Amino acid sequence: MPDREEYLAIPARYPELSGKVALVTGSTRDIGRGIAERLTREGMKVVINSRTPEAVEETTDDLRSNGADVLPIVADVSEDEGIKRLIGDTMDHYGTIDLLVNNAADLRRRTLLDGTEELLDIQLATNVRGPYLLCLRSAEIMREKGTGSLINISTVGAIRAHHSGLPYDATKGALDAMTRAMAADLGREGIRVNGIAPGPIRDKREFTGDPEKVKSLRARLPLGMCGLPHDIGAAVAFLASEDAFFITGQIIYVDGGLTAQLTPRDAPI
Repeated sequence: MPDREEYLAIPARYPELSGKVALVTGSTRDIGRGIAERLTREGMKVVINSRTPEAVEETTDDLRSNGADVLPIVADVSEDEGIKRLIGDTMDHYGTIDLLVNNAADLRRRTLLDGTEELLDIQLATNVRGPYLLCLRSAEIMREKGTGSLINISTVGAIRAHHSGLPYDATKGALDAMTRAMAADLGREGIRVNGIAPGPIRDKREFTGDPEKVKSLRARLPLGMCGLPHDIGAAVAFLASEDAFFITGQIIYVDGGLTAQLTPRDAPI
């Protein structure tokens, strides 16, 4: 968590978001935490969620110490009870949902021959079924107001497969297709549905990793650098804002140009 000076340095650009309610799953670390920090800086009331009670408590305390209005909810999005708790507790406390960000995911990746049916079932439940049902329940609430935004966090692997990317890439590909289908369904209800596909995003683990590996990764990107969790938070804030009023059914690639290039510059075909 950034100290107060760093937290206040996060830009707030969309005053129309202030006071609105955002439910962000998987929001205690890395990309999810970056999203929560940006949205609270925009003045939004944000649900902090994880399966881990200690992580939820720590993140909630940190954000509240900086003046944020946040609600801690420990819940697993792969379970019906977890989805029910997320929606129910949010409604009981805040009375509405203006923005849903489906960020929680099982990130494990395997080759086809090394994968297991158990991992497939877990990722379908976490990466597809959970977001589907949360979108459904949130859309039912948003329809009553005639406005709202659903944002699904995907991956560049959904369009350009990772090596050893199963079943993760397949579930995120399903999430992308679901995003477009829901956008077509919900547009006339005043609800926009979009996705964000991050590329390499720097987190705390990278700083303690192999410097040569980090250097090699950066060299493969057109911008020559990895992104930050706050870069994804900025994209979420934009898509939730009135500036994105005419954007729906889109997957926005926040990837330093990774998906734009055919090969890295040092490996031409």
